[in-house]
Amino acid sequence: MTSTMIRASGLTRHFNVKKEKVEAVSGLDLHVEHGELVALLGPNGAGKSTTLRMLTTLLRPTSGTALVAGHDVSTEPKAVRGRIGYIGQGNGAAHSQRASDELTSQGRAYGLTTATAKTRAAELIGTLGLDAVAGRVVSSLSGGQRRRLDIAMGLIHTPPLLFLDEPSTGLDPQNRANLAEHVRDLREASGTTMVLTTHYLEEADQLAERVVIIDHGTVIADDTPAALKSAHAGDRVKLWFDHDHDARKAMVTIGAFAGTAPLRHHGSGVEVELADGAQLTPKLLRALDDALVPVAGVEVARPTLDDVFLSLTGRSLREGEPGAGEVAA
Repeated sequence: MTSTMIRASGLTRHFNVKKEKVEAVSGLDLHVEHGELVALLGPNGAGKSTTLRMLTTLLRPTSGTALVAGHDVSTEPKAVRGRIGYIGQGNGAAHSQRASDELTSQGRAYGLTTATAKTRAAELIGTLGLDAVAGRVVSSLSGGQRRRLDIAMGLIHTPPLLFLDEPSTGLDPQNRANLAEHVRDLREASGTTMVLTTHYLEEADQLAERVVIIDHGTVIADDTPAALKSAHAGDRVKLWFDHDHDARKAMVTIGAFAGTAPLRHHGSGVEVELADGAQLTPKLLRALDDALVPVAGVEVARPTLDDVFLSLTGRSLREGEPGAGEVAA
């Protein structure tokens, strides 16, 4: 087993649209080690799904190289496919098949014997909480159940590397949380390397050990969620005052205290970005008290991955984010 599951260098993909070249991915570099769970984040059109489709051999790179599970995606696509699982954005199971039969058929397609495929299907049905619906046809399953079945289909041949492209899109918050819990349990049980794309920043923050942010088809940041937030976004300290003139007076003291930190005034409130808001806020309150500016309220908000992207690009990752549909479990 190679310790590096993905090594992509200078990966590029162009499309021709109405006689014009569109660069979906441009010189992308990506390394993923065995056992990691890496989230790819970026706004719509950033190149996330195109990157996954190249890494899973569904699209041939225009240029660059990528080794996936020890095999070249361009010259050894069959070997790559045998070593990975891929959960796309659409449901992959046939609607007229029973869930258990669809899993067994998927296992047979990967070369498992019928007995092994049935045993593996039963294991995954239990692990992913599908026991009650294993005998039902896929078309009768809810959105949450279908997504869990899709994950089971991607894992039926026990791949060392699993790709999940927007696995929780269309699920309500409860089912997104349930799906995230299943992903954690699977990793603890099998140590599978996972790469996922998602629009849900909280999901990436909670699940991923590393976050790779992609914009305009190239990687602009790559680190742990905590390190990215520490390096590129501070805590947002919000202070409220009884009167607008108190807020304006507070701006002077806060500006002197925070130096070049971003500072915003809105009505009777002031917001400042501090590198360590939890530690510095008491000192800031004492400075305001010394300046005879009474504070009516205070709130410290930790930075998000969207704040990181905003700091890096001046835009929000949430632009164009799809809503969470109401899909039952």
